[in-house]
Amino acid sequence: MIKDIMNHNANAVAGQKEMDALKKYFPQCFHADGVFDIEAFKAALPGGTTITDETSGFNWLGKNYARMLTNMDTTTLIRPDEEHNAKPENKDSQNIYISGDNLDALQHLVKSYSGKVKVIYIDPPYNTGSDGFVYNDKFNFTAEDLAKRLDVSPERAERILSMTRRGSASHAAWLTFMLPRLSFARDLLTDDGVIFISIDDNEQANLKRLCDEVFGEECFVANISWQKTYSPRNDSKGIPTETEYILAYGKNPEWTPKKLPRTEEMDAKYGNPDNDVTSWTSSDCFAPGAKTHQGMVYAIQNPFTGDLIYPTMNRCWCFDQKEVMRILSGWCEYELKDIKDEAQRANICGIDANEVRKDIKGIVLKNSLVDSKKQAEAVLKRGQWPRFYFTKSGKGGIRRKTYLDNVEGKMVTNLWPYAEVGHTDEAKKELKTLFDGEIPFDTPKPTRLLLRILQIASNEGDIVLDFFSGSATTAHAVMQYNAQADDGNKRKFILVQIPEKVKNKWENLCKIGMERIKRAAKKIHDENPLFAGDLGFKHYTLEEPKEDALLLMEKFDPISNNITTFNVDDFGIETVLRTWLVADGYGLTEDAEEVMLGNYKAYWKGDHLYMINPDHDFDESSIAALMDKYNGEPFSPHNIVIFGYSFGFTHREELQKNLRTLKDGNKTLTVNIDVRY
Repeated sequence: MIKDIMNHNANAVAGQKEMDALKKYFPQCFHADGVFDIEAFKAALPGGTTITDETSGFNWLGKNYARMLTNMDTTTLIRPDEEHNAKPENKDSQNIYISGDNLDALQHLVKSYSGKVKVIYIDPPYNTGSDGFVYNDKFNFTAEDLAKRLDVSPERAERILSMTRRGSASHAAWLTFMLPRLSFARDLLTDDGVIFISIDDNEQANLKRLCDEVFGEECFVANISWQKTYSPRNDSKGIPTETEYILAYGKNPEWTPKKLPRTEEMDAKYGNPDNDVTSWTSSDCFAPGAKTHQGMVYAIQNPFTGDLIYPTMNRCWCFDQKEVMRILSGWCEYELKDIKDEAQRANICGIDANEVRKDIKGIVLKNSLVDSKKQAEAVLKRGQWPRFYFTKSGKGGIRRKTYLDNVEGKMVTNLWPYAEVGHTDEAKKELKTLFDGEIPFDTPKPTRLLLRILQIASNEGDIVLDFFSGSATTAHAVMQYNAQADDGNKRKFILVQIPEKVKNKWENLCKIGMERIKRAAKKIHDENPLFAGDLGFKHYTLEEPKEDALLLMEKFDPISNNITTFNVDDFGIETVLRTWLVADGYGLTEDAEEVMLGNYKAYWKGDHLYMINPDHDFDESSIAALMDKYNGEPFSPHNIVIFGYSFGFTHREELQKNLRTLKDGNKTLTVNIDVRY
């Protein structure tokens, strides 16, 4: 637990995760003494892989320090808000609100939600000089220790420590703050996940380079310009600013947004002049690539005029010849015929006549022009023309019908005007309405902005994370979208916010955020009385162990049979249990089942049995009850996790002894005892 994590952190260095990944996937590239063989690594790469010594050269004071933080774990505990979480609207909720530093929260979340978060939206400090951002962290490294960890000079280590301790707002400090958070964010994303990051001109360029490094340049999706205001300030010097940016990166390069719903203006371009079964618009029949698709370059004879119609220069018909024949047969009878038109087809393909395919035939009238025209005119008069039709009442060229039923929605662009996604004034008015005329947060984002992100990036059941949650717009948007979505209503949010003090009656940002969620939930329910989706949330607070508890842990002797004066009550059973559930991958919404072993209460979830309570109620009958469960009931946790400060050495040994006996009688049973401190 905490002591174990402290021991882990004492050895953390920059690049450890990357080195562990190399050892996992390229073990042949390491010598027995742990030395990495770069030549063996090169040999293991696929043939044709380009290897370069050139890099972006994006460095700053504190970069390796930030990389080291990505290899460290949090020593905080997860304390459930038991009163809040037990309320009817919250007890079964899948939504989460975490009060605490977001680096600690991410270090917890990655243990249960790695590869499970579909959408991340964050609105980090812009580092404007007036937004209150300063970098401070809680680590107490010495210059000597840091120099060794980072392999830098003591002088450079001292400069890094000076930056982290004095409350710096430099570009380097901001990047050092952001890198580990973005690194954990990437770990949390699903393979088809995406992150959206709000920013302005102060750090946009740095953020772009940082994200290129963390997510990969090839995973860049867009630099979206959000029109944040409908009325630029007249007193602005230079060029007034109307926009902010939202950088979007996919977990993988293939990520693409979903289409937006079609607008009335788009649909107005579709009509039905021939009384077809649905509306359509006129499109051309051609596609690029005539030279490489010569089989789709040929003549079509017009049944009204007898003229031969070809694709335009360097283009071909958009369907293969068999499909075009099928469509045209709706006008009259056609046949394939060699019309000796190599010269015309070669000209369209942009090649010499001796290079063009000789086996391509034209689609020509099977019967006389008179009979064919008579049939075609009857179809023209009747209506419901074939998909390929002849313009100008048959006397023109060929066009193709594109049916409204077959077209997708509107493409998402990198310009998001306020008319579509809201502006800052709208965001403040939303808060003012929810908070009875008060605006408790200075820089909220409009709900419509987050709704747009959910619309293009999320599906039913997805997890949406915001670890700079501010006024909790993201939670508001998720609940509202669920109430309105036609694909189900089970999107879930995880919000994280440090309880930063505010100068109003709400005391800190977490109280503002949680109150906003409650009020928004009521508003959504009132406006959608039939909506039965999740409008609650579970609340957890991250807490550092107290100094006296750390001292007692430091003095504790695990070999001694004496139970330390430090015990589970210093943390709380529910706090220890929830912290372990998250650490073992069960998340923040799954609960453990109470299991009675004689008079001793344990907790069972999945593959883990947790023994947290002090062992004064643990005796021979408890061990017998545990053995009976393994032998008889559908009970097979492979890990027994013991709170080391609650169990004396003798009881741990008795448990080990009986488990060995149990495993001797059942060779397929595997049970591991994990003592955590």
